[in-house]
Amino acid sequence: MTTTVQPTLDGSIPAASISKARRRVDDYETWVAEVRPVFEEIAATGNPFLCWRVAKDNDLPDPPDRDHDWGRFAATLHREGLIRTDGFGLTRDKSAVRRWRGTAAARRAAA
Repeated sequence: MTTTVQPTLDGSIPAASISKARRRVDDYETWVAEVRPVFEEIAATGNPFLCWRVAKDNDLPDPPDRDHDWGRFAATLHREGLIRTDGFGLTRDKSAVRRWRGTAAARRAAA
């Protein structure tokens, strides 16, 4: 599919505008390095959160495999003891997703 770009009135071609939220990082480790500090900060509060909401509110990029890498990342944080399950929440389309909460260990690490 070819995208047509409308030239400006002076004839120049405008730069493509890609919002940060729609940007996709091609390498999993690079993506984790970018989003992990945000999730560590959220976990340190001890408040419940939904991954999709944190990503949206903080304009985080999409991972290489959007359907699986978010779960993989959350499972890693859970295994490391930074977050724990806290019931379920809803996505924008009303699908159930796991709700997370930072652990006491995450709060101590932030102190």
